[in-house]
Amino acid sequence: MRTTKGFRAETRRKLKAGLREKFKPEPFLRQFEPGEKVVIDPYPLSQKGMPWPKFKGMVGEVQEKRGRAYVVKIKVGGKEKYIISRPEHLRRL
Repeated sequence: MRTTKGFRAETRRKLKAGLREKFKPEPFLRQFEPGEKVVIDPYPLSQKGMPWPKFKGMVGEVQEKRGRAYVVKIKVGGKEKYIISRPEHLRRL
């Protein structure tokens, strides 16, 4: 049988909600300003706008707001990358 190569493949522990973690609306209502430092912290109860799991824990700078999401600039190796993520997957540094 072929293995799946989906977005959440092999992330059982990385993207698992805590035992007592319940859905809360507060993470969805967060507001960020351009230039603010944020940490990429995927919220497992929401799959929309989730950044790729390899970016978990990286610190970046908010560049702009794009619709409901934010554009975050991070450095990976010697390159700058731009991640588009919704506010529930970001937290202030």
